[in-house]
Amino acid sequence: MNTDHVTTPFGPATTAEETVEGVDLSAKKAIVTGASSGIGVETARALAKAGADVTLAVRDTAQGEKVAADIVASTGNARVHVAFLDLSARDSIDAFVASWRGPLDILVDNAGIMATPERRTAEGWELQFATNHLGHFALTVGLHDALAAAGHARVVVVSSVGHVNGDILWDDINFERHPYDEWKAYSQSKTANILFAVEAARRWADDGITVNALNPGRIWSTGLSRHMSAPPAAFEPESSDGVTVKNITQGAATSTLLAASPLVEGVTGQYFEDCQPAAPHTPGLRRGFAAYAVNPDAAARLWQVSVDMIGNARR
Repeated sequence: MNTDHVTTPFGPATTAEETVEGVDLSAKKAIVTGASSGIGVETARALAKAGADVTLAVRDTAQGEKVAADIVASTGNARVHVAFLDLSARDSIDAFVASWRGPLDILVDNAGIMATPERRTAEGWELQFATNHLGHFALTVGLHDALAAAGHARVVVVSSVGHVNGDILWDDINFERHPYDEWKAYSQSKTANILFAVEAARRWADDGITVNALNPGRIWSTGLSRHMSAPPAAFEPESSDGVTVKNITQGAATSTLLAASPLVEGVTGQYFEDCQPAAPHTPGLRRGFAAYAVNPDAAARLWQVSVDMIGNARR
């Protein structure tokens, strides 16, 4: 993963709005999944403040409407919409894709679940892999033509430093034979996010679509951590294991950088953290990208596995 040519003036304390300051997105259409809470809200807000037409793709549409109203009030941009999307249900994904009209400039695959008790979809798929990876895979592939029609479209995939905990469990992705481990399930879904970005970037380069993944940092004040014990009352700016602790607006910054900043125009197939290209993972630190998460052969393998699982991906 060559990142030598990419530099930005931003860092771990940068906010989402700072990454798009001065950027005009008034001619752009964007979708942010999971934009009813957490960093999804602040990602959508920053894009709307820069002028984009933003669709909040959410499971809880009532909460989504409240968020949309707040974003409209805070940005003055009335082009903020809400659409139902359940990434664990294929019929919901298909309906969302079928309802989309026209080109799509920005897709932020932001929604996610973490460390859930053992749960399965109607197909019997492990829920974290199905939601975090397969759902976004089906959505993004389904919207490929809209992205290609936009010209210079960007796909942003929110992964996690948790991917360094483990590779894909290739022989038992759905934990049908292995005892279920919520963290192994989470880590493989986050590894899958990065592998998806690597392979989609390769496949879609000629379509003018860039695809990048990112680690948003450790943000405790979101619903993602609801299955975990309560965090400490206060944090140092930098935790001892190397993970940068952030507030929600800082946590959304790398997403908005990749979604809209001219500084990363044309950058594709990479993994960012703290608004910079990540370095290879160093054992003992929870930073950087694991080698298995950017392996092109593994990325191609996961693409085929995903096609086989969801059945009708066209690309």
